Amino acid sequence: MRFMVLVKATRESEAGEMPSTELLAAMGRFNEELVRAGVMQSGEGLHPTARGARVRFSGPQREVIQGPFGGNPGDLVAGFWIWKCASLEEAIDWVKRCPNPMPGDSEIEIRRIFEPEDFGQEFTPELREQEEQLRQQLSGSGGGR
Repeated sequence: MRFMVLVKATRESEAGEMPSTELLAAMGRFNEELVRAGVMQSGEGLHPTARGARVRFSGPQREVIQGPFGGNPGDLVAGFWIWKCASLEEAIDWVKRCPNPMPGDSEIEIRRIFEPEDFGQEFTPELREQEEQLRQQLSGSGGGR
């Protein structure tokens, strides 16, 4: 099973405050442990929402909303990992070993990623083939820019 592990934003991360050298080193050690265990597939930190945008859909209409995004910073995402774990419980165990990703109180959310078999009959053989071709293209190109 794959999981997206979401590091929730804080007032400090949304203000653009960078982590300390000590926190960066601790997270680096944790990431090394995840990689050695075959758990971590990717992971990145995100710039504050002030440097982002959202696109709102309403039927055929599109509205671009420039950041920052108001409300509770804990509703926003400051970074993520993609992990491969045998179960949600395993992912929880890994998160419990993680250094606190923020200088103060923080929260990490764990969400299972849909796999092709989760979609049932609606995911036709043709759609499965298309998905597999896209995955092969991504893995051949490194998946990024």
